[in-house]
Amino acid sequence: MTSITNDLLYDELFIAGEWCPSVSGRRIPILNPATGETIAEVAYGGRDDTRMALDRAAEALPAWARLTAVERARFLRRWYDLILSHIDELAAILTAEQGKPIREARAEIAYGAQFIEWFAEEGKRAYGEIIPTNLPGRRLLTIKQPVGVTAAVTPWNFPMAMIARKVGPAMAAGCPMVIKPASETPLSALALAGLAVQAGVPEGVLSVIPGPGSEVGDELATNKTVKAISFTGSTEVGKRLMAQAAGTVKKVALELGGNAPILVFDDADLDTAVDGVMASKFRNAGQTCVCANRIYVQDGIYEDFISKFNAAVQSMTVGDGLDADTDQGPLINDEAVAKVEHHIADAVSRGATVTTGGGRHGLGGTYFEPTVIVGATSEMAVAQEETFGPLAAVFRFKTEAEGIAQANDTPFGLAAYFFTRDLARAWRVGEGLEYGVVAVNTGSFSYEGAPFGGVKESGVGREGSAHGIEEFLDIKYMCIDGLETE
Repeated sequence: MTSITNDLLYDELFIAGEWCPSVSGRRIPILNPATGETIAEVAYGGRDDTRMALDRAAEALPAWARLTAVERARFLRRWYDLILSHIDELAAILTAEQGKPIREARAEIAYGAQFIEWFAEEGKRAYGEIIPTNLPGRRLLTIKQPVGVTAAVTPWNFPMAMIARKVGPAMAAGCPMVIKPASETPLSALALAGLAVQAGVPEGVLSVIPGPGSEVGDELATNKTVKAISFTGSTEVGKRLMAQAAGTVKKVALELGGNAPILVFDDADLDTAVDGVMASKFRNAGQTCVCANRIYVQDGIYEDFISKFNAAVQSMTVGDGLDADTDQGPLINDEAVAKVEHHIADAVSRGATVTTGGGRHGLGGTYFEPTVIVGATSEMAVAQEETFGPLAAVFRFKTEAEGIAQANDTPFGLAAYFFTRDLARAWRVGEGLEYGVVAVNTGSFSYEGAPFGGVKESGVGREGSAHGIEEFLDIKYMCIDGLETE
């Protein structure tokens, strides 16, 4: 077992302020994808543990909901400050269990913490409204109230940030939350819980239950105590969770799969476009739901783009994420490597050409070479599915209309990017792309003050911004009659 000296490394379930083993006594090894070694063996929860956490959350709800938004903000602000003051320890845990470069881990933690700070303030602005009356002696108004106990199911690729942008608005709204982190990466979630204790968050307001989706996730989706559930993950699992949640008519927020296109038009600044594609495609070794999965380059600059892009990809350093010089770490597991290999083999069999990389890296394990293929076409698997790995597939297009049509030719609609210096085109294409997020002339758009979420089969609801807290609030209409004056 790999030894990590870190005061924030916890290996038990966190239920209502207490660290405890699972009812079943089960434990699961957490592996470092860079070395294959075991970091820790974590308690693996089940239905009984989840029900216990939900019962404690229900007990904590009345007192937490009664607090003023200002009082809840104080807890969140202390938690935010503690996260930033422990960023090095948190980053070491995140990189060890997930594999991403340490500088990306630090950036994720800072980014996630900003959601907690943002919603500490946004909770104070959950405004109601006064409605002009329809009858004398009557007054009409709305107020917003917490929905109740909430739940979150989070993925392995951003094990801290995806939690923060769910639990921040839930707690700010007055809702306790039970979190099921991904089984591959529970240590970041447990470390956050440890800091929540230090921040004085009351018992029951936050619980973390690592465990299988078939038990913990299923219980969260079907248990009547849960009034709203937020999920980030695959479209397949999200659809199943949505169907389960329908049994008790929960509020559901889903951030699901993407198949993000990037359009590089003839009039784009080439260096800006290459930098933007690199930032989008290879962040976290291509393991993000908004990574560029399909890169469409217009005829006029196609060859120049390929030349510059290949050079940029070839300059990347692959290695252990804890090495400060690393640009790309390992993939999360062998299944992820197999999917990249399948997409490359399928593309080559259909006429594509590998211009950079193309195989497992010499470091072994789950390391993979940053790869570029050219001559990609719409019938290839890489065009139809998220690769979720360091494979950049480059397509060619002629006209603006063709480019938009190809970019929209998918059931998904999470994020899209394009590069142009034509202002009129920026508006036309931006409005024509069927995606919840569109980034123009940049490969990075994340900001806690902006709404994030997809359309079509990429999900429902929004995270971040003033809209994010609405997922955890109910609107109550009050009609007050009998106010006639003498």
